[in-house]
Amino acid sequence: MAVPQMMRAVAISAPGGPEVLVETQVAVPVPGPGEVLIEVAAAGVNRPDVFQRKGAYPPPPGASPLPGLEVSGTIVAVGADVDPVVMGQLVCSLVAGGGYAEYVIAPYGHCLPVPAALSMEEAAALPETLMTVWHNLFERAFVVTGDSVLIHGGTSGIATMAISLCRLFGITTIVTCGSEVKCQAARDWGAGHAINYRAEDFVEAVKRITGGTGVTAVLDMVGGDYIARNLDCLAEDGRHVSIAVLGGGKAEIAIRHLMVRRLTMTGSTLRPRSTGFKALLVEEILRNVWPHAEAGELRPAMDRIFPLAQASDAHARMEAGDHVGKIVLKVR
Repeated sequence: MAVPQMMRAVAISAPGGPEVLVETQVAVPVPGPGEVLIEVAAAGVNRPDVFQRKGAYPPPPGASPLPGLEVSGTIVAVGADVDPVVMGQLVCSLVAGGGYAEYVIAPYGHCLPVPAALSMEEAAALPETLMTVWHNLFERAFVVTGDSVLIHGGTSGIATMAISLCRLFGITTIVTCGSEVKCQAARDWGAGHAINYRAEDFVEAVKRITGGTGVTAVLDMVGGDYIARNLDCLAEDGRHVSIAVLGGGKAEIAIRHLMVRRLTMTGSTLRPRSTGFKALLVEEILRNVWPHAEAGELRPAMDRIFPLAQASDAHARMEAGDHVGKIVLKVR
């Protein structure tokens, strides 16, 4: 397949607001050992992209400085140690950066085949949220059929993916949202319960919903003073998983509270993890989750699709907080 030397991409001209995202021309990257070059069809927009644009989430060493952590597209070139037979495959993949472009490199071990049931835009919206939720809820919080989970930011890409996965595996979801409209959107997507945190205290609401028992796990993106309140929502032996700190990076908790009720606190970030770790995560998802995607039973909640040149508008929509589900950039 003929690959050009230069490509369109969206770069960050300087730390700042959405306006610092500018379309530019850059060299097409060359895949190294174990890597493939993907001709990008669509790229997912995620909260870490916003943090990177603001200068608060730099790419890991060796990663592209361009934003974009997940894509869908066609494999058009391979590096050493990758069988050329994969050329032409339609894949979606987690990438360490560079997704806002016409071409991006990815380790072949991070690629998933695009299910026939999904569009390329839907496929691009899967890798980041799916891997984040699977690792944190199912591997770190160890949730299983019959458990219950409290999820904040109930209409975000992460939360809607968590709702979908929990529904597939028989786990009850309780989400928090900032309006009745968003609560209804979360319920429409499959949340078992939705709490308007502006209208009632979510701790009391969780106790009411669970009959005073509390939830098995909390998936938290807020941090700050939510942490102590989240712990009050947990059942005995409950697990608290932090994946972002939108409300603050420090919290004060009562350690005795953890000890007496045998609670567990953990957390993770996906982008800095090793190539090998992410490849193992992809293998688990292929075995346990991908059959549901191929059957059309798992798909992302889609909010809006923007052309690549309108990446700044996509970021502005994400920061406004009005979206329900994933925002995606259409590249081709």
